[in-house]
Amino acid sequence: MPSWLIALDRYFPIRYLFWLFCAVAAMLSAFVWVAFGQWGWAALTFVLLVGLGVRDSLQSRHAVLRNYPVIGHLRFLLEFIRPEIRQYFIESDNESHPFSRQQRSLVYQRAKGDSDKRPFGTQLDVGAQGYEWINHSLVPTQVASHDFRVTIGEGRAQPYSASVFNISAMSFGALSANAILALNGGAKRGGFAHDTGEGSISVHHRVHGGDLVWEIGSGYFGCRSDDGRFDAERFTANARDPQVKMIELKLSQGAKPGHGGVLPGPKVTAEIAAARGVPIGVDCISPSRHSAFDTPLEMLRFIARLRELSGGKPTGFKLCIGHPWEWLAICKAMLETGITPDFIVVDGAEGGTGAAPLEFTDHVGAPLQEGLLLVHNTLVGLNLRAQIRLGAAGKVVSAFDIARMMALGADWCNAARGFMFALGCIQAQHCHTGACPTGVTTQDPLRQRALVVPDKIERIYRFHRNTLEALRELVQAAGLTHPNQIRATHIVRRGGEREVRLLVNLLPFVQPGELLAAARGEVPWPHAVFEVYWPLAQASSFAPAA
Repeated sequence: MPSWLIALDRYFPIRYLFWLFCAVAAMLSAFVWVAFGQWGWAALTFVLLVGLGVRDSLQSRHAVLRNYPVIGHLRFLLEFIRPEIRQYFIESDNESHPFSRQQRSLVYQRAKGDSDKRPFGTQLDVGAQGYEWINHSLVPTQVASHDFRVTIGEGRAQPYSASVFNISAMSFGALSANAILALNGGAKRGGFAHDTGEGSISVHHRVHGGDLVWEIGSGYFGCRSDDGRFDAERFTANARDPQVKMIELKLSQGAKPGHGGVLPGPKVTAEIAAARGVPIGVDCISPSRHSAFDTPLEMLRFIARLRELSGGKPTGFKLCIGHPWEWLAICKAMLETGITPDFIVVDGAEGGTGAAPLEFTDHVGAPLQEGLLLVHNTLVGLNLRAQIRLGAAGKVVSAFDIARMMALGADWCNAARGFMFALGCIQAQHCHTGACPTGVTTQDPLRQRALVVPDKIERIYRFHRNTLEALRELVQAAGLTHPNQIRATHIVRRGGEREVRLLVNLLPFVQPGELLAAARGEVPWPHAVFEVYWPLAQASSFAPAA
């Protein structure tokens, strides 16, 4: 539905008004028909509309129709007449959308199991600046399965074999109970991981038993004391649950790095309070920084402690790159202590959120490409890359997106909004209002009933499976056997009418051990960012050296 209609519906339930009008009109016109022999056509018309509304509210395929009986068909009518009409009337009042219509259409098709094959060739301008492609081989391979895996925490007590495509962090509270149930059910069926988000593990995460990555944020939800600090005993109780496969310490998120959050008291329901370990009806605070550590050295010791308390499960952290010296300080602390995380998830500034200041969503944090390259290059240059797996998150939707991130150094990718679209999200951008038209991002019991869990489990499963099937076809076409073999030599970018370059020649890449040698003065610094910021980084502080 158009966003202005959704906004109006927050204050007046017009989504049922037309249905109610049809019911009243059906009764009145039926009376006139019986009493005076007129308006029989009107009575039949309104009775049919009332029946349509009943069908809409009971069917399970379309969440919009369950929440907006009868009038919800306007959306599908516009879509049927012409996609561009829907683009104009439904999306024109939003200044910009973070995903293109083509990307959303691709997700919908794969989630529904529809064919994603298209006629007439590419829909992109292959001559435009920024156009990218993957080089193919004249001797394609045959890969037996799309179930590509990466082992995280190899050598630990409980390593995890993860899919190369998983559900990114989205908390219960930001998402509805039905959305969490569907995501975790899809993850269980497809054998991939579901990140809890910093809202911790709710009862809805446990119903289907899908693999969980437990994210620990600055609020320590699910493992906090009454005064909001880290509680080791409560952490251990959750972390040793067999359903929890990995522990992820969140330093920052791409959508609003360096920004805390508040869930207002009226929104802290009994279920949310139980999951987070906070009082019901009291403002739930996510501080902008952690209280369990103050320096890079303390942070790595905290990660080692979490790994020990969890029973040896893979433990790492997620961050959006900000000040380069802070990231390099963490790396210096790794060298000094010998403590390394099992994985690092790089979150790009493209990442989404339910609500954040415009300046943060648009102008704070490094984009995924730059952040991932810096992290990958630093670890390679310090001979630490083989010990640490890298995840990437930020506008990853298609198989080519996954291939491109792996070419830049990622071992796997996470997606949030892609899986939200598979749930039925129409990007109405009312996540923060509680008036989500499809039941994905609302705690309103009536609205979220529109999201039928068994149907959406299938869609989550199919989106994951069909995306990895497409990745398998890309890998085969490139003459490879696993996406971890994709390198920057496989991806090509057009820079202008006369400039075409491989990513390996366009972007900076560091050689193994090169930063260690440069720090000793044996070779020149491979890039100015290391030359400028390595001397400023100090393992004992996140602040730059004087």
